[in-house]
Amino acid sequence: MPSRPLPPEKDADVQALAQAIREAADAEIEELARTLVAADDEHVFGATEFTVRALAHKIAAKALEQRLARKKTATTGPA
Repeated sequence: MPSRPLPPEKDADVQALAQAIREAADAEIEELARTLVAADDEHVFGATEFTVRALAHKIAAKALEQRLARKKTATTGPA
């Protein structure tokens, strides 16, 4: 699913969110790289593939957390 174009005034928001995601997911990205470097060509799939997928899901979850943390609400407490 391709992303839809955003108006130019949203560029600052995109850059700020991207940076927040990078910072939040830094440990997972490093672990992802470590996992891939440690796997030899014969073992990239199987257990390594599942580890990579789990790390990718953690990165995606952190991206969503960062997006939701920026959401402005009218109330500060539970409804």
